[in-house]
Amino acid sequence: MAEYLGVRVHVPENDPTMLAYLQHAGTHRLTLQRCRDCGLLQYPPGTACEHCTCLDFDWAPVSGKGTIYSYEIVTHPIHPAYRDRVPYPIVLVELDEQRAVPAPDYALRVIATLVDAEGRPEHEERVAIGARVEVAFADLGDGLALPLFRLSDEPPEHALWRYPG
Repeated sequence: MAEYLGVRVHVPENDPTMLAYLQHAGTHRLTLQRCRDCGLLQYPPGTACEHCTCLDFDWAPVSGKGTIYSYEIVTHPIHPAYRDRVPYPIVLVELDEQRAVPAPDYALRVIATLVDAEGRPEHEERVAIGARVEVAFADLGDGLALPLFRLSDEPPEHALWRYPG
C-alpha cells in the first residue's frame, strides 16, 4: 500500500495521468508530460496541453535541477501526519528546462517540499529565492514515489533573497 508520513496515498481511478506521474517518480526520475503536437513540457500533469490544448502526450525525463522561484514556510500542519514536520518549506522550483519558452517570461515550474539530505524538512534559514536545487524522491510503496527537492551545491545565478523577519 502506498503511503506518505503514515497516511495512505490514494490516486483515483479517473486520474491515470497523476498515477503515471507518480509511477515515473517511482523510478527516481522526474518525468513530465510532453505534448506531441507543440513539443512543450507541462506541470502539473493534466488531460490537455496548457499551451495548445492537444490531448496527446508522452512522458519526457527532465534533469530535476532548477532554482527556487518562490517559497512558503508552512507553520500550521494541514493534516495530523504533518504535526511533527512543521515548520516546513514548500518551494516553487523553476526547472532548468524550457526557460523563456514559449514566451520570454514563461518557465516550467514545479511545486514540492524542500527537504534535507535525510528527507526531513529543510531549515527555514537555509531556504532562499535563487538557491539551486535538485530533485529527490520519497518512496511511497507500490512502485510510486513523490518528487521533493533538496538544496544542491551549485552556485546561484543571482544573489539569494529571503523573506524578511
